[in-house]
Amino acid sequence: MKKKLYQRTIELTNGPITSNMIRQFAQSGSSRWMIPGYIKTYKISVDDVENSLSSFPSLHEFFIRKLKEQSRPIADAPIVSPVDGKIEIAGDLHDGIRFLVKNQHYSLSDLLGDQALSKAYENGKYVVLYLSPADYHRIHSPAEGEVKKQYVLGKKSYPVNQAGLRYGKSPISGNYRLITELETEFGRMLVVKVGAMFINSIELTNRKKHWEKGEEVAYFSFGSTVVLFFEENTIAFNEKVRAGHAIKVGEALANML
Repeated sequence: MKKKLYQRTIELTNGPITSNMIRQFAQSGSSRWMIPGYIKTYKISVDDVENSLSSFPSLHEFFIRKLKEQSRPIADAPIVSPVDGKIEIAGDLHDGIRFLVKNQHYSLSDLLGDQALSKAYENGKYVVLYLSPADYHRIHSPAEGEVKKQYVLGKKSYPVNQAGLRYGKSPISGNYRLITELETEFGRMLVVKVGAMFINSIELTNRKKHWEKGEEVAYFSFGSTVVLFFEENTIAFNEKVRAGHAIKVGEALANML
């Protein structure tokens, strides 16, 4: 009952009209006055923000803020975190091509919209990285590699916070999402950027065919999630990669086998 009520409430409020209204306000100069309260509410450290707070023309511009150069050093590891956030879960794919988040099973083929592509990651590994409203929302490349495939799926999105993951209608595989497949020195990997409720926007800032480890590639216009998938027997997660662990861009995530 609680799950159905949650889904119904989200469906009633999460439409294009509501999303457009929120987007327009967040991008308007009228939202500037909210920045100090936003920082206080979410306890955001602004020491590493590139520009002064007075320079942001809107709440949206603060949300997609850039950080000072060298504030996120890139570890000497083949795979690093692409975002600031929290590790929701990490491990092996279940039943070959299924993964678990908050007791919900997801099909990798549903997430990718491509059964043949999902087959390539059978028995592989995955990690789910959740970004809260307080986090830095720019996305960086987790590894050096060639972009083999990149496409968008989905339209509407459920929240990807704790309640959304537990009660939402398949928020990981059903939400708006931008999927990138990279060919790396350790094999292929997927970088799946999942949109969140209302703003539901993922903006590419790097359209090159070759990604350097740690370079910026995109940003979220609202709180969201990144899911990484790896082929079987290609990587081993760092010992710090466990549910609930906070991680930042550039920190070591995994090593090659």
